[in-house]
Amino acid sequence: MMKLGIIGAMEEELVLIRNKINAKAIKTKAGKTFYKGEYMGVDIILTECGVGKVNAAVTTQILIDDFTVEKVICTGVAGALNRALNVKDTVISKDVIQHDIDVSEDGYPKGYIPRLKIREIKADNDLIITAVNASKKILSDNKVHVGRILTGDQFIASDEASERLRKEFNGDCVEMEGGAIAQTCYLNNVPFVIIRSISDNANNMASTDYDSFVHDACRNSFLIVMSMIEEIAQEKDY
Repeated sequence: MMKLGIIGAMEEELVLIRNKINAKAIKTKAGKTFYKGEYMGVDIILTECGVGKVNAAVTTQILIDDFTVEKVICTGVAGALNRALNVKDTVISKDVIQHDIDVSEDGYPKGYIPRLKIREIKADNDLIITAVNASKKILSDNKVHVGRILTGDQFIASDEASERLRKEFNGDCVEMEGGAIAQTCYLNNVPFVIIRSISDNANNMASTDYDSFVHDACRNSFLIVMSMIEEIAQEKDY
């Protein structure tokens, strides 16, 4: 049976999935509770990682070590950087950059990870295709985007910061966990994809927008992930 790991940053992002697959708590480690469920023949390990890169990396490594998941999906919300994006749109990662890594004093571009010798961590192409197909069953085509997701340990809530990230990294949206999940999966040779519903525009109105739209954005994430599991279930049957 295919074993799939699903990670979210907040309880609100995951409770809908947990209820849908009737997942039961099976383990607590490093302050994280891991739930197990099954849907359409796919074995699912589901967990809330908490906010930020350290939480995300620790949680991902536990999923890989303790549950031997074969693929990882990170779901949740993000702030838009690309001005073509609107609240409730969905961004699927083509790649991920950690915008708060800075060893530019040594001559590297910001976001570059020296020992790994990479800046952009690419998502798995098959998972990208699956995520796009699943998303387009839920949303209209113009609300589904494949793009670059930026990660850092800050909630971006100013026009100045948003503009800098857009120009410096050519990012489409920004959040606080995906890059750490991507790096952990990369180190372990586990395929991943990050799926983000836009909750705000990462500008001076971000806090207000986030509070207003996060519930709808989380609902979209839930529907897309369930559709994606259905796609994966159909793929494994061939």
